[in-house]
Amino acid sequence: MDKIIVDNVFKRFKIGRKNQSALARILSLFSGRELRRKFFALKGVSLNVKKGEVLGIVGRNGSGKSTLLKTMARIYKEDGGNIKYKGNLMILSGLNNGMVRRLSALDNICLVGSILGLGRRDIRKIINPVLEFAGLEEHLNTKLFQFSTGMLSRLAFSLIANCIDYKKPDILLLDEVFVSGNDLEFQKKAFNKINELIRKGVTILMVSHNVRIIKKFCKRVVWMEDGKIKEVGKTKEIMKKYERSI
Repeated sequence: MDKIIVDNVFKRFKIGRKNQSALARILSLFSGRELRRKFFALKGVSLNVKKGEVLGIVGRNGSGKSTLLKTMARIYKEDGGNIKYKGNLMILSGLNNGMVRRLSALDNICLVGSILGLGRRDIRKIINPVLEFAGLEEHLNTKLFQFSTGMLSRLAFSLIANCIDYKKPDILLLDEVFVSGNDLEFQKKAFNKINELIRKGVTILMVSHNVRIIKKFCKRVVWMEDGKIKEVGKTKEIMKKYERSI
């Protein structure tokens, strides 16, 4: 059964300065250059995702991967085609996910929790689990600019993991949310969390430049290029072609 249907979707953005001087408008007439031009980030993308599937999306920067996820999540409105899905959808984009470096760990847990739709009572319940999962129990009131990159990544993923536990999405869109670096113990925790979601039957779409992550979790991969789907297929076959191309 299809959980997500993406049917011939287009997404257009306007590039350039909106308000131009009279002189700039006159010069543009002589030069033949448009002050603002339309740029298509998605060009007729069609895709079906099965219930419980873990689908990887790869491609170079600017290929349309993140735009596709954000259009699925209704952050962007499509300019053509349509998207249908069944169930509760949640998108997590980037490890920072709205965190503010001048605020403390506690302040950021409250901030991100509220952004992701948790109420005050639920936010209070996740504070200790977030810190324990990240191994940062002693840094509740530490400002994020004092965190190392590894500590920041652990806090961010821990926040994601605990918010997922409360929101219980049927569909999860993950855009570059995986911890990088040499913290193998925490990577194991993160991988266990993803495997737990897979066992529960959550439909997952993950964008990542980390080839190892895609190969580990995804049975099928979408390769995007220039706003279009270049190829879709089994992970081993697509990733071999994709790695050769880069």
